[in-house]
Amino acid sequence: MIRRRMVFEAVAYASWWPMVQSGTQREESVRRLAAWAAAGFAAGFVSTLVFHQPVLAVLHGLGLTNRTAFRFVLVPPLGLPDILSLAFWGGLWGSALAVAQHRLGRCRGDFGSALLLGAIVPSLGTWFVSAPLHGYGLGGGWYGAEMLTSLLVNAAWGLGTALLLRRLPGAGSLSRQ
Repeated sequence: MIRRRMVFEAVAYASWWPMVQSGTQREESVRRLAAWAAAGFAAGFVSTLVFHQPVLAVLHGLGLTNRTAFRFVLVPPLGLPDILSLAFWGGLWGSALAVAQHRLGRCRGDFGSALLLGAIVPSLGTWFVSAPLHGYGLGGGWYGAEMLTSLLVNAAWGLGTALLLRRLPGAGSLSRQ
């Protein structure tokens, strides 16, 4: 009887099984996750402007890509400048990165996972979702230089997002408990 009770209590307090958590524990877990998502959005948005676009400008300056940085061309559907659209998507990807790192137990911006997730996941999204939707075909036509450009600028974005997550005020209070 005592052994069964100890097992139940251990399971009841495990944060990975929210169905047995008390209402207060669940609310705290959701609040912490929402705070991580908001911090990730802010970090991803700023990282697009401070890390992603400067790396793109350098690669364009070296002649490795035709894409230019800090474009203010209006893009559909909302007619916003391209740079704001990119920064918004950077914020959404930043939320996903922060929540993924939080769920993996890598709080406050782990650089290794940020580099991997930042380089690979948004690049795959661009190649297999965004490019075909914009009429460029899968992989944007499979041009090696453009694919390398995607990986490099997104890796810079991921590292920048992790760095900003570490530097955000109050980020220490968001650590996993």
